[in-house]
Amino acid sequence: MLALASSVLLASSSALIAPHAAPLRSLPSPSRLHTSPSRMGPPPGFETPPPPKDGDYVDIFCRGINGLMEQSVVGPIKAVAQVREAQPQAATKPLDQDMFWRTVRSPPEMPGLSRPVWLTIAASVPTALGWYGWYKFSVEEELFYDELRREGRTTGAGGYGTLLLFTWCILLGGAGSLVGVPHADALIELGGVWILLGQVNLYKRVNELLAELPGGEPPVHAWWALLPPPLDVVVGLRQVHFLAKYWAEIRGDEWQKDVVAEEYFPFISAPRFTLKTFARTPSLWFGFTKDWGDFDVDFLKEEAAPSQE
Repeated sequence: MLALASSVLLASSSALIAPHAAPLRSLPSPSRLHTSPSRMGPPPGFETPPPPKDGDYVDIFCRGINGLMEQSVVGPIKAVAQVREAQPQAATKPLDQDMFWRTVRSPPEMPGLSRPVWLTIAASVPTALGWYGWYKFSVEEELFYDELRREGRTTGAGGYGTLLLFTWCILLGGAGSLVGVPHADALIELGGVWILLGQVNLYKRVNELLAELPGGEPPVHAWWALLPPPLDVVVGLRQVHFLAKYWAEIRGDEWQKDVVAEEYFPFISAPRFTLKTFARTPSLWFGFTKDWGDFDVDFLKEEAAPSQE
């Protein structure tokens, strides 16, 4: 799993320097880490959030690590990756090609961009998962600033804090291992643990966002991020789908059916289910198994809820 995470997110470091055709601000953003981790500022055009409260070590740490990692990126790259105000993005039909190109070349936005599963796969596979790294960076930055805007605090380290810290751990640990620095491989393992914990935290925050909507429910089990493939991929695709639908609703865009998530692989868009339910319900697996009956296997059945009488 750590090897998979490394291959995906190391490829993403090149995504941060790829050219983007979408309009960008003419100047790179000012430093978001000024005199201390508690004095980080938002992108231009957004209200400055209040500093972290005394004793709110989660907020202090998340803002601090985001700002610190941004300092390791040169100005022109920061200009490309700068969060901007929302631009028109809504799809006019399923698999909208114009929306595809606008979205894959866009920097992070506020409110966040809707990136459906079909688009994420179509952009990630030809780029050897490089674009998925850009996706990861973008959604983390969007959630970082969205949480600051709504709550005045944040519980995630943003794109810089999540992706760049991982990348530096892998690069420095790998270089140290090549030249024989003792225990350099521990830095690689630290990077792997960091990115996996970041995934768990991402799923947790997506659950919280969806639960806040009228009639909303948490769509994923966050701890599934720690499971081996393909189950970690299952929960990852579900996060992509439900976060895309969330941002479409927040932006007031009409949701266009995602045939990959809603027809070809029904488990992506289904209400939250358990591992046992997934194993015994082939109708969740693929479009061609949607009419199959459930497996009647005792150990896959859920335990009945205790009687309230």
